[in-house]
Formats: sequence, structure tokens, C-alpha cells
Amino acid sequence: MQRDRRAPDTAALRLRLLAGAAAVALAASAHAASAQTAPAAPVPAATGPDGLTADAIYIEADVAAREGDVITASGAGENRVLARFRGVTLRAGEVSYDLEQGVATANRRVEFTDPAGTVVFASHLELDSDLKAGVAVDFATRFSNGASLMAATAVRRSENVNELNYAIFTPCPICDAEGNPKEPSISIQAEKVVQNEELRAVLYRNALFRIGGVPVFYLPFFAHPDPTVERASGFLVPIPSYDEGRGLSLEVPYLHVVSPSEDWLISPQLNTDVAPLLNLQWRRRFSNGMVVARAGYTYEENFGDFDGPDADNLPDIPIDAEHRSYLLAHGRFDPDGPWRGGFTAERVSDKTLFDRYDIRDPYQDNGLYYGDRRRLISQAYAERQTDRSYVSIAAFDMQSLRIAEANVDAPGLNIFEADDSLPFVAPLIEARWEPAGPVLGGRLRLRGTAVALYRDAYVGAPVLRPEVVPTGSLLGLPGVDSRRVSGQAEWRRAMTSRAGIRWEPFVDLRADAYSVGDLPPVLGLDDEAITRGRATAGLDVSYPLIRRMSDSADLILEPMGQLSVSTDPDLDPRIPIEDSQTLELDESSLFRIDRFPGYDLLEGGLRLTAGMRATLRWDQGRQASLFVGRSLRDAEEPGFLVPVPDAPTRLYDPSGLASDTSDWVVQGSFSPSDRIRGWGHATIDSSGDIRRAEAAIDGRWGRRNLASVSYIIDRSNPVAGPLNRNYEFIQLSGQQFVYGNWGVTAAGIADLERDVITRSEVGLLFDDDCFRFEIGYRRDNTRVRPTGPSEGVYVRLNLATFGGTGY
Repeated sequence: MQRDRRAPDTAALRLRLLAGAAAVALAASAHAASAQTAPAAPVPAATGPDGLTADAIYIEADVAAREGDVITASGAGENRVLARFRGVTLRAGEVSYDLEQGVATANRRVEFTDPAGTVVFASHLELDSDLKAGVAVDFATRFSNGASLMAATAVRRSENVNELNYAIFTPCPICDAEGNPKEPSISIQAEKVVQNEELRAVLYRNALFRIGGVPVFYLPFFAHPDPTVERASGFLVPIPSYDEGRGLSLEVPYLHVVSPSEDWLISPQLNTDVAPLLNLQWRRRFSNGMVVARAGYTYEENFGDFDGPDADNLPDIPIDAEHRSYLLAHGRFDPDGPWRGGFTAERVSDKTLFDRYDIRDPYQDNGLYYGDRRRLISQAYAERQTDRSYVSIAAFDMQSLRIAEANVDAPGLNIFEADDSLPFVAPLIEARWEPAGPVLGGRLRLRGTAVALYRDAYVGAPVLRPEVVPTGSLLGLPGVDSRRVSGQAEWRRAMTSRAGIRWEPFVDLRADAYSVGDLPPVLGLDDEAITRGRATAGLDVSYPLIRRMSDSADLILEPMGQLSVSTDPDLDPRIPIEDSQTLELDESSLFRIDRFPGYDLLEGGLRLTAGMRATLRWDQGRQASLFVGRSLRDAEEPGFLVPVPDAPTRLYDPSGLASDTSDWVVQGSFSPSDRIRGWGHATIDSSGDIRRAEAAIDGRWGRRNLASVSYIIDRSNPVAGPLNRNYEFIQLSGQQFVYGNWGVTAAGIADLERDVITRSEVGLLFDDDCFRFEIGYRRDNTRVRPTGPSEGVYVRLNLATFGGTGY
């Protein structure tokens, strides 16, 4: 084939340089008149990120030519022209650019990228001088979130408005994994589509909704936010549900965006059998903080099962309608400097309101302290943190939604934990400080705390020791109040010998001062002032050993031990046990000086703690580990024993530390591949019985198949009865795709202690990474529901771009 004389081997390089130089020269000629004046130092024109001035054009092409003010360029065969001007990039088989008018025209496989990075594809494209208006044929664009918009013709009416004719929008992929075209799962076809970038909305005329290419719904007018919008005012996906007490329910959330930093969510729940519940959420972000408030209100009866089995088919006992509501609010503020603060405000009018109306996620950790599952907390706090110090000041009050005694026959008559049995805490102060440099070659830490707790109602064990729990009638006894101030100094120094043994001597000094009031008067006790102190010295030793098993595997053995000696802990029975009632003995807490949380309980005497950790690692990240450890004391500590709830005259050891030998701690984890992982933890008493245990394993196979199973057991209470808190649960969940994007999903929680399945669901699933739909059957048999077991069909829907059944 004869070579094109206009395009020799070096033509592309020379043409792109000459075209750029010609454009710059033309731009400079516009200021020729000023060049006739007295000579002056030239001022270089400002350049953009691409190195071009505002009036310059860069062209790279196989063939380029210029006639007057019009530059034309084309690519040979499959090659395309590359043109850059005014911050945009244009690729096409043919390009022409009018330097005088600033109008660009492109044909054949056009690809246009604006300064914001949005890419437009077309077979023909025209742009005006301001890049604010244009025309495209066979238009298509793809947004950063994967959504696509296509049209037969597109006209850019202004800088902010695009008009498309015979258009299709889809948030789903339009190509498969091999790059071949495929029918999108969800699409909207319309006669006309207007994309208003100022309103950040997409408006449709005669919109036809398709699922898998099949028409399913028509609207003469439809609108949704631009796919680039993070949030915009409008209706969210409705949330259907069913409950035997409420009947069929439909929650219709509407989001109202006030500003980029503020919005409202109005979400009424409409029910067939009871009055609606109005849910509201307000969010506001400030320059140095944020506030979120959720609330709900209804005027309705407290529906549920209040009269047990209805052998005579009589209706339940009616409960008068009244105002019922909830508030869940929190805020955090972090101004410049070391101080920050926040608050939570959580209250509900009925202890079962969240359960009756299926309020989503009411128990959250949004503050400095949290109320645990089924306890709400209202608090105010402030913190100050620097590189070497920390101080926090807080006050809080709690509301309990826990069941104290379940009524099997009439769940509506469950007895709940009384709010006045929980303390009001104000203030609670914690402080820590470390000097900048080492002290005696080691690290020194100073801690201080102060707290005051006030109770309205009397609470016996385990808050009060058995020695101060009165016998006989407890009616009219006041709640015990207490105040405490504690100070602690800890010094540690880590050293490693030439053989690799790690030695860490430590010294710990602690002093507590208590003021306890309103102790039971029948015991002849009044307001008591109590002081105590403890000194501890000890040594931590560990000796990690590693053996290379192969080029890709190694085994690490780490024996560790601790020897400590302390003065008498002085467990005065008049001190209430407020912050040390629960203990999770595990690998991390076994070697602590104070293994009980909080300050009310502390250990002393001579202690020897030993353990061994073995870790096997292989094939870049795969590993398995096991830890076994135990602690021994020179004498038993009966102060750790508490009365059995169902047999107050008997004592038991829920902590596993009251004997001269602690429980065995066994803990392990494994991840033989990046698709399987598991872990487990157990405490085993001296007789070999499991006191507490917990284990879980997660697995994935294929691209989206997964399953998870977990097991937890507590056998610390030796006496069965209505107040026995022992439990045993197993939880399962998983999804398996059977054919293409179709699969099944299942989940369940079984209460093995009561031999009942508390929650279960099984459903049919469709998921193609753009559109997830679930429909199935669900049953809720938790004891807290006043309506008793609830069962029915559930529907979950999540759509890319449009959101899902939740917020």
C-alpha cells in the first residue's frame, strides 16, 4: 500500500507539536496591537493542570490540517484523534475545532471527558465555545457508582441542563464479566429524560420500568436524584412487615434535605390493626460536631397477651389508649484543642414499645458509656486528651427494658427490671497521666478516679455482700448510696536478655476511700467511711520460641508466667459491688494485676499465673493459635462468693477466682484460608466442667455463598430456678446461590436452655450486585414480646442508586 504523503513516519509527532504551537500563536495574535507599544517584559500565560493555556489546543492525530481558523484532524483506520483544550479531553475518529468561535465537532467513536472526570460516549458530538451547550447522537455516559444513562439523542441546553430523547437509565451493569453486553436487571425507559445538574435530579416523562427487560410498571412522570448525589429529598424504599399484634405494616420514609449539613427523615408506620406510629429523625452536622435525634409517637393501647391461654376464646384484657413515644438522641462535639464532649438522651414510654413496633436498632453505643443490650442511657460527658494525659467527666442515668421475671402464659404481664433499682451516677471522673521520659528506666502511669452513685430502691445481692443483706421483710428499705475516690500508681520496666527471655518487673500502689450511706438500718449500720490500700510487686516473664517448619511455615511457642505478691486486699463487706459484678476471664485479663473490672473488688496475696500460647503460621497469612493458662493463689478468697439468686443461703463463684486455683482459660483461633476463619474461648473449672464458652466459625465459597455459626453457653449458676441466668444459644445464618443470581437464605437462633427457637427465617433470594430482593417466612418467639410469638412473610429490597428497605 502506498504511504500517505501527508502522513510520513514522523508526521504524528510534528503535527501535534505544530498544531499546539499554531494555537498558542493564534491566541497571542489577538493581542498584537499591544505589541506595537514600547517593549515590555512578556508575561507568561497561566496554564492549567494539563500544561495548556486557556486559549490553547493540543492535538495528536495521524492527519491534521488548518484552513483559516479551523483545525481538522483524523485518525487512520481504528486510530483516533486526541484533543485537549480548556481542561477537557476529546477522542474521536474525526475532530474539527474553530479557534475563532471555540466550537468543536467530533465524529466516529467519540469519547469526551470533562474537567470533573465524567465521560460521555457518542457517534457524533458538538460543543459550543463555553462547553455549556452541545448535541450528541447515540449518547451514553457512565457514572462513578456504576449507573449508566443512554439515549438516541442528547442536547445540552445549558451548563446545568441535559435533555435526552428515547433514553434508558440503569443502575446495573450492562456488560458481563467477559465484557459482553447483557440485559440490565433493572432499567427505566422514557420518552424524554432531563438531567438538571443544578437541582441534581433526573426527571422522566412516560417512564416504563423494566425488570430483566420485562415491562412491569408505568408512570407518566418520575424523578430521582442524580446518581452523583449522596442524598436528596424524596421518598425512600418502603419497608413492609407483619406482626400478629400490629397486623400488616408499611413504613414509608421520606427524606427532606434542608442543607448539605442538615436533614429530616419522616417515616410513618401504617398498621392495619393498630394506630400508626410516626417516626422522625433529625440530623445536623456542625463544623466541629454533630447531633442526631430519633423520636416516635403514637396514641394506642398497649396491645399484647395479658390474660394467658384463652380457653374460653375471650379477648385479651384491654389496656386504655394513651400517648406513647420514644426519644433516642446523641451528639458529639470536637472543637480545636484537647477538649471534646457529647451527650446521649434515650427514653421510651413503654418497656416493650421497641418490640411491638419493630423499631430498628434502638440500642446503640453513641456516648462515652453505653447501656448494654436492652438498657437505655442518658449522659453528658467531656474529655481532655493529650499525648501524656487523659481526663473524662461524666454523669448518666439508665432506663432498663430487661425482663426480671418472664410470664410464660401471658407475655404482656412480664415483670421488668425496675428503673429505680439502677443507680444515678454523677459525677464519674477518670484521669491518667504519664511522664514524658522513663522513671528508673521504666514506664510510670498514674491513675485517679472518683464516682458518686445514688439509688432510690433497695437492691440486695450481688450489690450488697451477704454479710450486710438483712433477713426478713425488705419493704421500705432505702437504696444504698456510695461515693468513692481512688488513686493508683503503676511502674513497669521491660528487659530482654541475650537469650531472648523477656523480663518485666512491676510495682503497683493503690488507695481507695469510700463513703457509703443508707445501709440497711436493721443491721445497726449508719453512714460509713471506709479506706483501704494495697501494694503489689511482681514479675512477668515470657520466652517466645520460633521454629521454621518449612520455607512457608513456622511454629511459635510462647510460655509466659507472672509471679506477684500483694498486701491484704481488705474486702470490707460494707462496700457495695457496683462496677465489678461481671468478669470475663480470658487471655488478656488473666495476667492483669486487677482482673475484676472496676474498682470495688480487688485481689491480693501471693499469686502465680502461667500460660502457653502456640501459633502455627503458613502460606502467607494462614494461621492457627491456641492458648491455655491458669492462676494459683496462696489462699482462697471467700469475698468473691455471692448468693445464688434462687437459693440466697447458698454461695457460688461466678468469677472462677474465689478458689486457690482459678478456672482454666482456653482460647484459640484459626484461619486455614482467606475463606474460613473461626475462634473459641472457654473457662473450665477444676472439676473439668465448662463454666462459660463461646465459639464461632465463618465460611465463604463461590463468589457470594457464605455461612456463619456461633455457640455460647454459661453454666456458672449451680441452682435452677426462675432467677437463674444460665443460658445456651446457637445461632446460624447463611446464603446459597442455586442457579445464577437465584438462591436461598436462612437464619435462626435456638435457645437450648429453654428448648425453643427464638428467631428463625428462611427465604428466596435474588441478587446480581445491583438489585437484591428477598421474600420469605419469619418467626419471632422471644420472651420479651408482649404479643407472644409473631410469624409471617417478610420482604427486603435493596436497589443500587435508589437505596433499600432501611435507613
